[in-house]
Amino acid sequence: MLRHSSLRLLWGLLSAVLLASAVPAPHAAARPEPRAPDEFVSLRGVAPTVLHDIRYFTRHDFVGERVDGYRQPLCILTEDAAKALREAQRAFLRAGYTLKVYDCYRPQRAVDHFVEWANDLDDQRMKREFYPGVDKASLFEDGYIAEKSGHSRGSTVDLTLVRLPAERTRPYVPGEPLVPCYAPQEERFPDNSLDMGTGYDCFDTLSHTLDERIRGKQRVNRMRLKHGLEKAGFVNYPNEWWHYTYQPETFPEAYFDFPVSRGSLAAHH
Repeated sequence: MLRHSSLRLLWGLLSAVLLASAVPAPHAAARPEPRAPDEFVSLRGVAPTVLHDIRYFTRHDFVGERVDGYRQPLCILTEDAAKALREAQRAFLRAGYTLKVYDCYRPQRAVDHFVEWANDLDDQRMKREFYPGVDKASLFEDGYIAEKSGHSRGSTVDLTLVRLPAERTRPYVPGEPLVPCYAPQEERFPDNSLDMGTGYDCFDTLSHTLDERIRGKQRVNRMRLKHGLEKAGFVNYPNEWWHYTYQPETFPEAYFDFPVSRGSLAAHH
């Protein structure tokens, strides 16, 4: 028969074991989110009149959902690119137009999200609008999706022109019927931009800036955007009428992964 002291000792040991098992193991310290270098700014702070329609913050994009890394509907750019865009905007405003940005700095995690989506051949929910004439299995081969993007360097922007006064664009309703991105403008999803011949992020050769099938006012509109941005130091990517990079790039070799949010920027920005 155990003595009382022995019982107390055993009970104490058992209690200690139970208490230890009840206390959760300390979690590894959460890795802090990367921050933007001081050279990055919010476009709103530099060129507040530029309109924003940050598509990857919404579900109205070729993925069909908000893209990883887009915490707020912001346009973040290197300061040099933002100031150049301000100069272009001033010239467009005098002519009765305003710029509208669809995407600016894009974190690497967003690019990774695109790659993951492209590898999931069963996910075809946004095909009818964004890539109606393209086999999803060929998106990498055709150059529509890549594992790296110049957007992640901070000097590239996707944008269009809107005639003033700008009309409001209704929000996209997930699940609504989709219309091919190269359909006539009055049939496509309503966008208050000038008619450029296709919608934004249209995976089709009709999106090539100088495609010979784009004529009349559509070609005039593309050239208006192109010439105005070139005067401010931007260079067009020939396969996408909306895609421009300010030259020289502030970070020509870097690919950043800080999230698109005000918290990523230095306090004075």
